[in-house]
Formats: sequence, C-alpha cells, structure tokens
Amino acid sequence: MIKNYFKIAWRNLIKDKVNTGLNITGLSVAFAVAILLGMAAMYQLSFDGFHKNGDAIYKIVKTQQTPKGPQAGTVHPAPFAPSLATEVPGVKHISRYLQDGTLAIRGDKEIDMDIVWVDQDFFSMFSFPIISGDANTPLNNLSSVVLTKKAANNLFGTTDVIGKPFNLLINGVEKPFTVSAIAEDIVQQSNLDFEIAAHFESHRDYLDLKDQWDSQYHDVYVELEDGVTADNFEKSAWSYVDLHYKSNIEMLKRDGASADSAGRFINLYLVPLTDVHFATLKSGFVEISRSLPYLILGVAFLILFIACVNYVNMSIAKSAKRLKEIGMRKTLGAQKKQLFFQFWSESLFVFLVSISIGVLLSFAFVNDFKTMFNTNVNVDMLLRPSFLLGLTGVLLLITIFVGGYPALLMSRLGTIQSLKGKLESTGSNRVRDVLMVFQFGIAILLITGTLVLWGQIDYMRNKDLGYDKEQVISFPLNGKLNSNTVIDLLRDELKGNPDIISVSGADNNLGLGRDGSRSSSKIGFEYEGRAVITNFLVIDHEFVNTLGIDLVAGRNFESAADSLGVVINEAMAKELGAEDPLTAQLEINDGIHYPVIGVVRDYNFKDLDRAIEPITFYISREWGITYGYAKVAPNNMANAYAALEHTWKKLEPNAEFLGSFLDENIDRTFRREKTTAKMISSGSVLAIILSCMGLFAMSLLIVQQRTKEIGIRKVIGASVGSITYILTKDFLKLVLIAFIIASPLSWYILKEWLQNYTYRIDLSVWFFIGAGAIAVVIAMLTIGTRTIRAARANPVKSLRTE
Repeated sequence: MIKNYFKIAWRNLIKDKVNTGLNITGLSVAFAVAILLGMAAMYQLSFDGFHKNGDAIYKIVKTQQTPKGPQAGTVHPAPFAPSLATEVPGVKHISRYLQDGTLAIRGDKEIDMDIVWVDQDFFSMFSFPIISGDANTPLNNLSSVVLTKKAANNLFGTTDVIGKPFNLLINGVEKPFTVSAIAEDIVQQSNLDFEIAAHFESHRDYLDLKDQWDSQYHDVYVELEDGVTADNFEKSAWSYVDLHYKSNIEMLKRDGASADSAGRFINLYLVPLTDVHFATLKSGFVEISRSLPYLILGVAFLILFIACVNYVNMSIAKSAKRLKEIGMRKTLGAQKKQLFFQFWSESLFVFLVSISIGVLLSFAFVNDFKTMFNTNVNVDMLLRPSFLLGLTGVLLLITIFVGGYPALLMSRLGTIQSLKGKLESTGSNRVRDVLMVFQFGIAILLITGTLVLWGQIDYMRNKDLGYDKEQVISFPLNGKLNSNTVIDLLRDELKGNPDIISVSGADNNLGLGRDGSRSSSKIGFEYEGRAVITNFLVIDHEFVNTLGIDLVAGRNFESAADSLGVVINEAMAKELGAEDPLTAQLEINDGIHYPVIGVVRDYNFKDLDRAIEPITFYISREWGITYGYAKVAPNNMANAYAALEHTWKKLEPNAEFLGSFLDENIDRTFRREKTTAKMISSGSVLAIILSCMGLFAMSLLIVQQRTKEIGIRKVIGASVGSITYILTKDFLKLVLIAFIIASPLSWYILKEWLQNYTYRIDLSVWFFIGAGAIAVVIAMLTIGTRTIRAARANPVKSLRTE
C-alpha cells in the first residue's frame, strides 16, 4: 500500500512539473537559508558553553548607587580577589583576569601576542586543555607561562618547548619567562582569548597596586562551591562590601545617592559565565540580551513559514485540476483516509527532496555565508546531535501540519462537488487569505527593518564625531622602543614629508583598529567636597591638533614638557560645575593638584550607542602611550600611508604595522549592526521572492476558477483594464491589510531597538510608506502578467473551458 502511495505520488508530481518545481525550489532555498541561519544562531548561543564547570563559574560585577543613578563595572582592585576568597564562604576557585598585549622575543624573532595575567586557579576553573607540560599547576611560579599551540609554533616553530625560555617586553624592559605548559588553541566560541597566560603577580603594575583599593583595573571570575547559589553568595558578600568599601559608601551618601530597594549602596553581582557574552552595563545594571541569535532564529522561522504557506496555497491551487480525479476515486470506493494518505505522501516526497537539496545547498554556500555575515560557523555544526534533532523535529512538524492541511482539505471534498469540477468558496478561502496576509505582513516587516537598520548605520557612519576621522591614521605602538620615543622619532623622520601633517599618540584607540584591542581608563577624585569620576587619557602634546578637536576655552598643550596641567572636554567642565572651568584644580595623582588649562569640544570617544562622558587629557612620559596617530594630507592618502608604514618599518623592523584610518575603525564598531542589517536585508529579499511565488500560485487558481466569467465579461464589452482590475483587487486588498497590520508592529519593534542608541535617526513615516509601496509594486508585477494574459485571451476559448 505504502509503495503504491509513493508510486502514484511520483507520477502526479512528474505530471505537473511547473508546480512541483516551484514547490521544491522554494522549500529547498528556505530550508538551506534556515539551516545556515540556525547554525549562526547556535554558534552565538554556544559561547563559553564548553567549560566543564561552567554552571558554577561567574564574572563578578560591582554595582553602586550614585547621585546620577546606578552604575556598574567589571573591574576590581588587586587585593579584591584574594580577600574575597578568604573572607566570604562559598569560593571554590577564584582568578583575576587582565587582558593585554605584549611583545614576545626569542632571539631575532619579535611577535606581538595577546596575553592574559591570571591566578593559579585559572586553569582549574576553565576547560582550556593542557596537552603537554604541567597540567595541574602550570603557573606554579612567577616566571612560568602557558602558550597555546599556535603561539608556540609562531615563536619556536614547534610545540616541544616545555622548559624553554623567552622574553616578554614589560615596561620597556625584557624580562625572562619559561614555558611550563602548552594548551590547545582557544576555540572561537570563547570570550576568554589568549596566546600567552602568565601569573597575575608578574604584571608590571602588581607590586605598586597590590594593596591599593582605589585602583581598579582587572576582571575577576569565581567558581562557587557545590550547593552555593549566586543569590546566596551575593548576600553573604554584603558584610565584606560594607567593610572594604566603607569610605566609598560614605561618599555616596554624602553626595546624595539613594539606596536601592534593599537599602544598599554598593553590591556584588554574579553574572553566569554563559551570560557574559550577552551582558551589557550601559544602563547601570547588568542586562542580559540574546536578541541577536533569537532574531536570527526568528528570521529563519519566518522564511520557513512563508515557504510553507506557499506550499499550502500552491497545493490548493493545484487541487482544482484534480477535482475529477478525487470524484472518480470516491465513486470507486476510496475512503477519506486513503485519499488523505495519497495526497500526504506527495507532500512527504516533496519535503524529503527539498530538505535533502537544502542540506546540500547549505554545505555548498557555508563559506560564502561566513564571509558575507562575518560569522565562524562550520559544517561540523550540522552533525551535532542537538542540531540534527532540532532539524528532524522541524521537518516532522512541517510534514504533519503543512503537508497534512491540503491533504485533509482535498480528502474531505464531496463526491458530487468533485465530479462537477467545482472548488467552491468555503472556509478554506479565508484560511488562504489569512496566510497571504501573514506572508506579506512578514515581508513588509522585514523590508521596514531593512530600511531603518541601514538608515541608522548610514547615520552613524556619516555623523560628525567631533574629530577628523577621514584623514587620521591610528596604529598600535607594538614594538620594542619606548612608545613616546617612537612618536618623537616618527615626527622627526616625517616632518619633511608634505603628505604627513602631524604625528601624535595616546594610550587608547578611537574605534576598533586592526589589532582588535580596546581599552579605557577612569579615575575618581575629590572636588569641592564631592566625588568626581572622569575618563582619563594620557596623550602626546600634538593629540588635539592631530585629531582636529576644537578648543573652546583656554589653550592646548604646547610641548611634551607641558605636563603640569590638564585639558578637559565640555562634559567634564559641566561635571565640575564651575562657572569658569579654567580656574579648577584637579587632584589627579598622589595629592598633586593640576590646573585646567583648556577645554575642548565634546567628541565621541566611545561607541555611538553611548552618550559623551567626561574625559581628561594628561601628559606623562612615565605612564606611556599605546597608539600613534598621523594626520595626512587629503590629496594623497595612499602615499601618506605608505610613507608612514615605511618609516615604522625602519624604526621597528620586527613589529607589524597595523595602521588604519579612523573612519575604518569607527566602521568596525558597528560590525554587529551591519551583520544584522545584512541578514534582515537578505531575509526580506527572500521573503518577497517566496511571497511572490505564493501570489503567482494564487493567481493561477483565481484565473482558472473565473475563466468563464472572464469570457462572459469580454463578450459584453469589458476592457482588458477593467478585467485586470477585477482579478487583482482582491490580492491588493490582502497586501494593504498586511501593511496595516505590519506597520504598527514594525514601528513598535524598531522604536524599541533604536532606544539602544543615544544618537539615532528619527523613525519617519516614509520608512513604512516605502516598505508598503515596495510590497505593492512587487505584488502587482507578479500577478499583473498573469491576469493581463487572462484578460486578453480569446473569449471563445474562455467560454469553451466549461
């Protein structure tokens, strides 16, 4: 019996090649896209999920109530972790974590590497497999380091390096270290990334800061004892916080801060390790949002939904041609169950073929998908049991419900009705209309999202940030020479080059450079009886001029020796509250007061989803700088870049030059938004194509059902235009209904999304009108050709059809 079902199904599918081809094409593409998007979402959701003890590991965040509202931060002082482990019960392992860059030196080989400074518990907490060397206590002394396989091969040319020495450049001085272990390369789904792991107490600042509670500069991860929950630990830490942050709490009370609902001013909050990748602290709270992977999954399911609706509508359209077949089968004694399984077997065959082609397409285009959407998915993810189980479940649901509905509808048709060849308007028409509305509603939603997302990206890309981003190159100072010395040498070497206008430096980059490193520094001090917090930037005296930042009051730094004053921005001047900020004296370093000598215009030194904060510029050759900046002439930027790179290679022959223009750096900071926009754009294009395939199928059905009506109307004098209008108005009504439903929904979603950005576009009505117009025009083009052809047909042929 089953063999007979499939044999007849094959014959029927082959007989109607057009509909079968459209169904398989639409479903195959939808399955392929859904698989690729599902892989991208699973990749995002799998971050830090590979650690064996991950369920018990947390990142510690300190939250505090300030006069301006709650604030949250992930950095802590050096004595925090050791004292927390001894004074608060429930700690199984704890480790400080400080990510940095360093120059690894072995003989003539110099390589810039990512290093993390951690405690001995680090490798007991996290599952970074040690493949050779000391697996139990790899950081058993201050000179021991752990290298990844890749780092060992790059530095030594082999992984057989246990016990071998090399040097790290620390504070401009080469210090010897010994390889104690080799770890597997860090997987891509890890927020903790390094090439070298070294003992935290070997860090250059440790000895100066080991007892300082007011200098916060590293993260802390903790693994709790079995049976200890995060909530219990947070409450157990209250007395610890009250003891060690007593002076901070008193200052918050003095400055007018309001306690939280528990009556507290400072708390420790534990963020689960698997939530760290999705955590943000922008609003003063820890917010966990997996919106991006869920959005990707949502787009995948919407595309599948549209393809499935198409299949339902096209199956119903095709059923009009098989009414007499159904009537004859029923006359000969076929039961509803037999008819149902016959039609359902056709659907099953189509779905199996489509999913097979979809899997092959996903394999074929996975590399293009990775490049286009900047993701690191791979085909191995397809073979994971969880992914295969989910894919099988989706296929079963689609087969049962999507294949079952048209099969059930056709098996329930009456014998007389079928023999007459009449597919009368019943509740099924309403179902089809609802499905069509859903289809175009989804398409309009995705089109609107595409327009708004690209509008926001274009706004961020072209916004005036308060400095010259088109003519300035930034580059990390990753060589052996002292950073200030390098800037001085570059300035001297390039001063005669007309393509180089100025050279400067700072201890932070603007945007995201080619090295992928970002950092920021903040300091707090007392000013007129209250606490003031400011971002802090060590700069070279040419920094303001090189970046083209406007000076609004006072003067700029005049030379490298001009280190007895500071320059602040307008936000900092407002924070100080002084009528004349140039009269302010700031206690920045060891009780020394520095006068404010100048005020610059506010500029966006952080991402555009954040408001401009107070910042203070300071010159110190002792503290050093980490990035160089070069302003180039606009008429010959390529030659200027080449000259800068050549001079760098001359001064630092073993260090890679990683320069990039600031507009490129800024563009990298909203890489996530561009990836999202690409996915939404691709989804909207595919949604429109699939929806049009459904419209085409519906137009075939309507024209077939109304063939005699068309002939009669032409005989009594109806024009081609009037007939075309009659045939298309019902479709246009459905598109307009979809627009009315989708517009307020998309407005709400996009309005909420734009709230994430301090600087954002206005949500103009033209975005929605444009999306609706695109949908209407495409729908008209899809059904217009078919309906016009029907309207122009010979009425004699139309009347002969019945």
